[in-house]
Amino acid sequence: MKFVTYRHRNGEYPGVLSRDGKSVYSLDRIFGVGRFASMVDFIENAGDEHLRKVENTLEEESIKTLSLDEIRILSPITKPIHDIICVGVNYADHLKESQSAIKDGNLDKVTRPVYFSKRTTRIIGPDEEITGEFDLDDEFDYEVELAVIIGKRGRDIPKDRVEDYIFGYSIFNDLSSRRLQREHIQWYKGKSLDGYSVMGPAILHKSKLPFPMEVDVISRVNGEVRQRSNTRMLINDIATLISDFSSGITLEPGDIIATGTPAGVGMGFSPPKFMKRGDEIQCEIPKIGVLSNRIV
Repeated sequence: MKFVTYRHRNGEYPGVLSRDGKSVYSLDRIFGVGRFASMVDFIENAGDEHLRKVENTLEEESIKTLSLDEIRILSPITKPIHDIICVGVNYADHLKESQSAIKDGNLDKVTRPVYFSKRTTRIIGPDEEITGEFDLDDEFDYEVELAVIIGKRGRDIPKDRVEDYIFGYSIFNDLSSRRLQREHIQWYKGKSLDGYSVMGPAILHKSKLPFPMEVDVISRVNGEVRQRSNTRMLINDIATLISDFSSGITLEPGDIIATGTPAGVGMGFSPPKFMKRGDEIQCEIPKIGVLSNRIV
């Protein structure tokens, strides 16, 4: 089950992608108009019986769908309930390239998960143009990441129960302005410019991936592979991250956790390979899909 949010006429609606990926079942048609107002509403309030009904609909194909030509696929969550929870330097190869590029002595002391938050008023979706803030900072970088979407409220979550609190997984592009990161001696400003959060094209329900999952994580700029790794290479795996972060902190349905990026970001090359106007950035996790955007 791949859940999506789509625009049709003047509204935004939650839905689920058909098996062949060519059309969308509206949750309004499956459950009744207005039963679930948004994807976050569905994540928070849908039970096992609702998920079974979605699964049965996909199998029976008994409800009329909307073709992708009729709608526009958006980020599955367009406006998060909180700032996005991000994990820094969570692949050993990216930690090494960051130590070299950023020259931050604190990175030499990393022994536990590194957390930061990313502000966004709206998450950009697939095939949507990204407006680079080049007047503020021309060191515009990409980071492909597996995003974990929290499915139910919890804190102090034991590692062996983490999967119970997950709804599903998506692809996240953690766009970054590297000069702003250096100038402000932290990451919040440089990663929180308007339009610098990109996610999609769908949320793959957790039932479709074994836990702990091992999925490929890939990015391409203008067709050139820049990053290629697998989540089995995470320094701190998903269970560790969610258990650790939830210690003393409540997670809520719809919370987004970006779990880190592997080596191959623009700042890691010599000379750096930052993005420019006209570039196309593709982020891929094969089991979820491809998140493609053009820089303007």
